[in-house]
Amino acid sequence: MTTNLSADPTFSNLHILLTAAVTAVFAAGAALWRLPRGAWTDIAAATVLSGGSVFLFRASANMSQLNADGLPGFSANDWLAPVLTYVFLSAYAHLRSPADPGRYQQVTALATIASLAVNVVTI
Repeated sequence: MTTNLSADPTFSNLHILLTAAVTAVFAAGAALWRLPRGAWTDIAAATVLSGGSVFLFRASANMSQLNADGLPGFSANDWLAPVLTYVFLSAYAHLRSPADPGRYQQVTALATIASLAVNVVTI
């Protein structure tokens, strides 16, 4: 299967920012749902790190080769942005122990799944 890369499928920074914002909203929802009410630092971290990881990765890897769909509907960037979300959230948990580590792991999983879904649907 070949993919035509001559169309230059890249996205504007605004499009990438909106994708990151939607990811952050879903991560915030997961964090508010699963984390204790007093864990505002962890809730904020999950929100900011999820959105930030998507924006930083998609903006830095915004090239036609990585945006082209190797599988129908899925590009390399669609698969890799959630990996970076997982890495950012996991690194936070290793550097600063969350208020409830078990529930924070659930938030990490939910934010990673949201990151994949949002990247596939919006970009």
